[in-house]
Amino acid sequence: MTKTLMLCAAAVAALSTAVLAAPALAASADIAQAQHLGTWGFDLTGRSTSVKPGDDFYRYADGAWSDRTQIPGDRSRFGSFDKLRDLSDNRVHEVVEKAAANKAATGEEAKIGAFYAAFMDEKRVEALDAKPLAGDLDAIRKAKSREEISSLMGRSPKSYLGSLFSLGISDDAKDPQHYAIYVGQAGLGLPDRDYYLKPDFAEKKAKYQAYVATQLKAVNWPDAEARAADIVAMETKIADASWTRAEQRDDVKMYNATTVNELAAAAPGFGWKAFFASADLGSADRIIVQENTAFPKLAAIFADTPIEVLQAWLAFDVVDSASPVLSKRFVDAEFDFRNKTLSGQLEIKPRWKRAVSAVGNNMGEAVGKVYVATYFPPEDKAKMQALVGNLKVALQARLEKVTWMTDATKAQALDKLSKFGVKIAYTDKWRDYSGLEISQADLYGDVQRSAAFEWAYRVGRLGGPVDKTEWEMFPQTVNAYYTQTKNEIVFPAAILQPPFFDPKADMAVNYGGIGAVIGHEMTHGFDDEGRMSDGNGVLRDWWTAEDAAKFEKQADRLGAQYSAFEPLPGAHIDGKLTMGENIADLGGLLVAMYAYHASLNGKPAPIIDGLTGDQRVFLGWAQVWRAKHRDDGLRQQLVSDPHSPEVYRVNGVVRNIDAWYQAFGVKPGDALYVPPEQRVRLW
Repeated sequence: MTKTLMLCAAAVAALSTAVLAAPALAASADIAQAQHLGTWGFDLTGRSTSVKPGDDFYRYADGAWSDRTQIPGDRSRFGSFDKLRDLSDNRVHEVVEKAAANKAATGEEAKIGAFYAAFMDEKRVEALDAKPLAGDLDAIRKAKSREEISSLMGRSPKSYLGSLFSLGISDDAKDPQHYAIYVGQAGLGLPDRDYYLKPDFAEKKAKYQAYVATQLKAVNWPDAEARAADIVAMETKIADASWTRAEQRDDVKMYNATTVNELAAAAPGFGWKAFFASADLGSADRIIVQENTAFPKLAAIFADTPIEVLQAWLAFDVVDSASPVLSKRFVDAEFDFRNKTLSGQLEIKPRWKRAVSAVGNNMGEAVGKVYVATYFPPEDKAKMQALVGNLKVALQARLEKVTWMTDATKAQALDKLSKFGVKIAYTDKWRDYSGLEISQADLYGDVQRSAAFEWAYRVGRLGGPVDKTEWEMFPQTVNAYYTQTKNEIVFPAAILQPPFFDPKADMAVNYGGIGAVIGHEMTHGFDDEGRMSDGNGVLRDWWTAEDAAKFEKQADRLGAQYSAFEPLPGAHIDGKLTMGENIADLGGLLVAMYAYHASLNGKPAPIIDGLTGDQRVFLGWAQVWRAKHRDDGLRQQLVSDPHSPEVYRVNGVVRNIDAWYQAFGVKPGDALYVPPEQRVRLW
């Protein structure tokens, strides 16, 4: 299981072209570095000092910024992360533009340039219109049996085709030295099962059916309106059979090792052998089934659904997945539903932004290699390594002082921390793209071949040892993550800039920014999921029953606090879904504060602009989470994202930290006040 600092539309996906980007800037000098904030790393003009910190700390720290900030028309949200993504995307834009302009380019540079040029050749894309879909749609029409349809679904990891079951190859959670095949539930076209089952989303569901009909009509699929209704009815059954996202967070229940024959016996009605064979896994025996109790139900839905409906479902999925690389009528239809209707985004991004995203998603390390050589100062890596070391020492000290944990469990926790791996900025072992074919005349094929190339790479590693050097994000990604099976924390180059990290800033702000981010990722190793794996990344219970019960009591208290938050009328945060991220936020800021105090070496913190060191740490944390959302996008986040909205990543955290009460004089009667005995105390 990998835990990211933040999920967003820019997440890397083989067939996705969505990205949060920014307008092109005039020259490379304009985008050479992130903006230094204020005189010491914090934007004082962003505060609303008329608001009491104890009533709404987010507003106090970020209210003026929020009041003056407008969400750009081509976004559903905008904030500190997005501003850095703007910078990263503009830098990538320069990389791909230069590659496309270099007629003498060879190797990866030539492929980057050709991919970008293929996307930007709008005239060719318009002339081709729906023609690129012909081969996939013809294969669907010829699939007359359930066995043949199962086989088509097996092609989903390497094509535009969809499936009722997902396939992945990753580190084995109980044997992290080797890779394993994971099979999970899939098949939904809306963001979450709630969109099908809850009355709150009835309007979105109806618009989804209209969208399905529109895309089927666009390729002249017979009986488009009737088939759209059938598809939504089928997906509603799938939603009802599927596990919730909160249920999917139980790593123990999500690990069910079995064989293909055993799976076929447990979930009859689906062509499992044809499915795996088509995915180039015909010789596979051992597999890990995730949402195991859902599989028999999903297989039964497949078996009971008429062939012509399954064909129409596959046809729609191909059109829907491929729309971003097709002609304008497909692009517009997909944007109108997926971005405008579901997320509230008002305008589609300019073509160059979508092109940059497509190249970055499909040749990410090739782009990243140029990115870090051009834009990442090597000395920043050494500074980050020192900062990580400080945070690791701080977490060790806090673990040693935990009073609710017995010595036996504490020893295991300290052992796990001692084995933490750290990766900073970029990989030391770049991917080789020499086997990937890219054609400037075939955008549709470029994306499909990229997916097939990536899948072949993963299949080819089965049976071999896990590559410990591998990264799960690209250097140009503004994010960070923790991986349980490798027990490591990872920080790509693009996040190591203001407001997260600024060598010129006051260190209190840096500790509240990148320091708390480092602490966040470290704490993931001890959140409600991370604690189920040991120092070697093995999924096993290393806790005493007594300590586990104490942990769960505090975690439940935190979950109840967050579930009480209501970002939109009638829409609450799901404290169970967001549990891991909320624990990591709280632990991360506590560890950062501890490390900041240690960095003072017994000396008093300076007062800057009337603010103490502790106050500046908390303000640094709040500045990182500046963000504004459109209501539809926020509502989607609440049901589908394990991260709480940014306001609550500030207010929900600080109210559980004693030092915050002392720093800002928060008293009983203030809106965020929590009595000491009710504050959550874990790490």
